[in-house]
Amino acid sequence: MRYFHPAALLSAALATAPLAAQEPGPVGPSPYEVVEGWQQPFAAEGFAFGGNSGVFAETPDRIFISQRGETRLPSPVPSEFDGYVGSIGINALREAELRTWQNCLTVVDGDGNLLEVWDQWDHLCADSDGPGPHRIRISPYDPERRVWVVNETRHQIFVLSNDGSELLMTLGEKNVGGSDETHFGRPQDVAFLPDGRVLVADGLDNHRIVILDADGRYQSEFGEYGTGPGQFDGIHALGVGPDGLIFALDRANGRVQKFRLSSEASGAYHPEIDHLATWSGFGLPLDLIVNEDHLWVSDLRPLKMVQLDFDGNRLYTWNVANDGSTGFLEVHAFSVDAEGNLYGADNQHGRTQKLVPKTDADPALLIAPPFVAR
Repeated sequence: MRYFHPAALLSAALATAPLAAQEPGPVGPSPYEVVEGWQQPFAAEGFAFGGNSGVFAETPDRIFISQRGETRLPSPVPSEFDGYVGSIGINALREAELRTWQNCLTVVDGDGNLLEVWDQWDHLCADSDGPGPHRIRISPYDPERRVWVVNETRHQIFVLSNDGSELLMTLGEKNVGGSDETHFGRPQDVAFLPDGRVLVADGLDNHRIVILDADGRYQSEFGEYGTGPGQFDGIHALGVGPDGLIFALDRANGRVQKFRLSSEASGAYHPEIDHLATWSGFGLPLDLIVNEDHLWVSDLRPLKMVQLDFDGNRLYTWNVANDGSTGFLEVHAFSVDAEGNLYGADNQHGRTQKLVPKTDADPALLIAPPFVAR
């Protein structure tokens, strides 16, 4: 059921008007320094990192990374190889024939050293006729700190114990897409409400946001395909803010949409969803972090990080360098730890990089950890 509050019709009409978010706003230098060579290679001879699709910093010394398998290296390996496939001109996303489904989930420390390889779960990525794992998340409201892995190609979401020893929940049916209450169509992301409910960006085929209860049971949904308010062309990422605010990256439409979940009562089967605004002017938005009173978006075209307030005004933009040994081809996912360090997962170069605040950085321009209701 796609349900919007009647008052949202007025909001939707207003949202079609030109917005301040379409103005470029101030543009300046990055407030971060990239730690060169941070992610330490560990693959066996002949392999390197695959597309790094997801990153989540649980603590400053425990960072989860999801990758789309590993990439086979050419033989002989070119002398300019610098530990990641982008250094020798291989695009880990586009050259899928080099992909092998191994070491899809790893955990590293704050220096990029390997702590854990969850290769016992490689079979959850195997048999994917496509890119496979897309996001890795942990709810700040979950005392068990369970790990959510979204696999777009298999149309499934997996919930693992924090130590990787158990598969606790499987949502969706392997390699079977659908739009009913128990199936997904290439899901992209999950976000978490303070009462334990889960939002699913169901994503590239269904263009809807599904609301699940804390046990993964379907409650409701909203959204559909299109270009109007409350419609989507690929929901690539979700974020939750204060006062029931929900932000959705409408990727192919090049915009961010803002909603409010009007009914916060746990177990509400048909919560009322108000569509509040549509902020256009993005090239290809990929991921976001929502803070107390603003949000950050990674945008691919051109590659940049954009800070907006909750009225859609662009507060600051910094361009992400894509050349040299610390360049990115994309920031497919990003995460921030409790010490303010930023991690960016590059799905094309095939690595994750750590960025630390410059000593003279303006604190207002740094990305804070995601909003958590207290």
